[in-house]
Amino acid sequence: MTTPTLPLPEMFDYSLQIIERMMETVEYFPERCEDGRWIYAEKERIPSHWIDGFWVGLLWLAYAHTGDPKFEAAARQWADRLAWLRTETRTHDLGFIFYLANVLGARATGDESLLPYALEAAQTFVSGRYNPRGEYLQAWGRVDGPPIERGRTNIDLMMNLSLLFWASKYSGDPNYAKSAANHARTTRLVLVRPDGSTAHVGDFNPETGAFLRQETHQGLSHASCWSRGQGWALYGFANCYRHTGDEVFLYTARRLAEYVIANAPADLVPFWDYDSLDIPNTYRDSSAAAVIAAGLLELVDLEIDDQLAAKWRQYAADVLQSLWNNYSSRGTDIPAILLHGSRSVPHGKADHALIYGDYYFVEALVRLSNPTLSQKLFLEV
Repeated sequence: MTTPTLPLPEMFDYSLQIIERMMETVEYFPERCEDGRWIYAEKERIPSHWIDGFWVGLLWLAYAHTGDPKFEAAARQWADRLAWLRTETRTHDLGFIFYLANVLGARATGDESLLPYALEAAQTFVSGRYNPRGEYLQAWGRVDGPPIERGRTNIDLMMNLSLLFWASKYSGDPNYAKSAANHARTTRLVLVRPDGSTAHVGDFNPETGAFLRQETHQGLSHASCWSRGQGWALYGFANCYRHTGDEVFLYTARRLAEYVIANAPADLVPFWDYDSLDIPNTYRDSSAAAVIAAGLLELVDLEIDDQLAAKWRQYAADVLQSLWNNYSSRGTDIPAILLHGSRSVPHGKADHALIYGDYYFVEALVRLSNPTLSQKLFLEV
């Protein structure tokens, strides 16, 4: 399969320039750019740390692509700074954090001394947040909190399952993977709609496990489709198929991909919610587009239909081309790769660069351009 025509060397070079600039200037884990500077994770507010792994992941990708030891040294230093989170029970995003900071790092370097912290994080994650009655992982809130907290899940959790699948292989304990697969099946049933769109949030009765309703936190409404959530789901279900071989996850990822393509604007970078009443006069989310591109390339590697694989690959390349042409920070002083992301429009955080948009943009470049490196970093199970 040939690589679609993109200025990949130029895209990589620019991305590396931004990463090097950030290495010299960022003081803590960056989340979003406002007024030309990075806003950092709030040190005392645990949920804000969900973004910490993306900066470390960017450094590991830079090292893997270049072999330059300065990127490796920086990645190790930053990974050490977030190791304290491995026993933190107040976040559901330990998968985001430790898969990118530690598992990806171990794959990039071959250094398995990075892995015990990731396993400890997986244990913290699944022991505190998996509800066997509803077969779901709890989102947000305290694990000993009120029912409204203990009964809530979200679509973002699909991207945290990689840590659990990895933990089963690494430890030999099948319960991590069992919990992850169960959560994915529950998510497919309660958050994926017949038209291939997704709800952001689902509420359960935590005592009985009964599903109650679809809701949202960052989308327009309980009935709308938040675009970054659609990207999380697309990537997450494709990854679940990789780890389980259960074709229901492949078919689900395909449905999600078809929805993305059918509902894309002309430049392929979605608005913050596919159902926003203000389209086209509302915010885009370049981070959603970057996640979608990386997720489609995950799907390409697993697709059993060659025609569909070519379709997903070409669409991902077209998304990356649009991001490069229309959403990159070239010609500005913004210390990020992509502009015009939307952290959370309902909470007044829109139209800024986002660290996870930059991470998935570079991940997609690696996946598209270097099959051998991509196999090493992302495709091992």
